Amino acid sequence: MYDRFNRKINYLRISVTDRCNLRCVYCMPAEGVELMSHNDILSYEEIVEFAKKAVDDGVDKVRITGGEPLVRKDIIELIKSIGKIEGIKDFAMTTNGIFLPKYARQLKAAGMMRVNISLDTMDPKRYTEITRLGKIEGVFAGIEAAKEAGLFPIKINCVIKKSRLEPDAAAVAEYCEANGLEIRYIHEMNLETGEFSIVEGGEGGDCKNCNRLRLTANGDVMPCLFSDLSYSVRELGIEKSLVDSLKNKPRSGTSNHSGKFNNIGG
Repeated sequence: MYDRFNRKINYLRISVTDRCNLRCVYCMPAEGVELMSHNDILSYEEIVEFAKKAVDDGVDKVRITGGEPLVRKDIIELIKSIGKIEGIKDFAMTTNGIFLPKYARQLKAAGMMRVNISLDTMDPKRYTEITRLGKIEGVFAGIEAAKEAGLFPIKINCVIKKSRLEPDAAAVAEYCEANGLEIRYIHEMNLETGEFSIVEGGEGGDCKNCNRLRLTANGDVMPCLFSDLSYSVRELGIEKSLVDSLKNKPRSGTSNHSGKFNNIGG
């Protein structure tokens, strides 16, 4: 698939839920957010049907996101179904890691290839401040579970304010180096004001080379994270929502006043 700027679109990010077991300060307010109705959330059958069509059209990289994807009931069944789709070369999940001790081996057996795990600090108190609910020991246990399951490479998503040299980020980098993990520095973003940067150590945020589409938990195909454009799978059908998203994918992001990180998947 190519968009109107001749960018090859081969990457699909699928948000399976807007729910999360944490309340990270850069993702949602302390009081939480209004959650989607269960009736509005795509079924696994709908997600798989969309993924199959996207792969048929040229997608070969799929990432499962949330919210926190591992809070969705029977998530392994979805992973099994997507894992069987021929043509996917890179099948990954972004997670906060807390549930990986329970699910890592099941994910690997179901076809998941690798995981990205969020970790912004090495300080337990600071971690709880950032996540409002989390205990950092749960992340470390999740990382070890991912290692034991063979979900490689394990990439660590570290959110930074301004620089990778910030004390928290530097400590995370030292931990990654000592434990055979890859680190990606993600500058803190703001959807409404359009603040975003290229991910250091990754490909996100580089508009001229953007290769992705997003499917939200309630079935909107989004051509750009920093845009209000979206095309409903349920209203338009899979093929038209894909075509319209490709046709209208902007050259670069601006701002997004209708979506939230917890239901788009970042």
